[in-house]
Amino acid sequence: MKSVSNKELKQFLNEKVAQYNQPKFIESDPIQIPHLFTKKEDIEIAGFLTATIAWGKRAMIIKNAHKMMELLGNSPHDFIINHQEKDLDFEEHFVHRTFNLIDFKYFIKSLKNIYQNHNGLETIFSSNIKDNSVKNSIHQFKKVFFEMEHLLRTTKHISDPMKGSASKRINMFLRWMVRNDQKNVDFGIWKTISSSALSCPLDVHSGNVARKLGLLNRKQNDWKALNELDTNLRILDPKDPVKYDFALFGLGIFEGF
Repeated sequence: MKSVSNKELKQFLNEKVAQYNQPKFIESDPIQIPHLFTKKEDIEIAGFLTATIAWGKRAMIIKNAHKMMELLGNSPHDFIINHQEKDLDFEEHFVHRTFNLIDFKYFIKSLKNIYQNHNGLETIFSSNIKDNSVKNSIHQFKKVFFEMEHLLRTTKHISDPMKGSASKRINMFLRWMVRNDQKNVDFGIWKTISSSALSCPLDVHSGNVARKLGLLNRKQNDWKALNELDTNLRILDPKDPVKYDFALFGLGIFEGF
């Protein structure tokens, strides 16, 4: 990143963050699903499941996330904690791209294990932060998530940065849970993780915008690219680097930058 343009770039991106980090952003974004709830555990679970299927067209992501909530009786935490095996014999089929009913049922069982035996999602992520980074947290979370008997096919729905993945969907979920800037888009309900440790959700859109702005040189959207992007975003704002996700996303999706 060219230091000569840092000041101008920061000003430009801060303006874009202010433009898109607004409640109206929720209306067209999958984050609207966890916003249906008020209980911490409901928000976490709805957010995690929605983020898990957050690839493809946003309208379809939102539609299918609503369907998942309906299958959970629109009370996700209660369903997950109290469900019996027979409750998983859903009358409706569920599929989102390659995430199908087999995967969804395992996710329900694994979340039950996490809340009953690991003190919930926040505890797993917050207890594995290393070097002010969520890389190890995501890696350890995947281990816990698949500690029960499972089909190999389901493991592809949780990425692992230790294997080179940019882990876009989990990083987006963590942004939702951790950032607390009083703008009422992200929730800020996880107080045990610092925003400074978060990584930007890197996908084709944010990656292309980042390259055009000189924030990223690496061609692949993998963990090495994410590390490069994070390093440059932390120069702009060490305390809340991932706020720039709003700018990169908005410029790419809404402005065709």
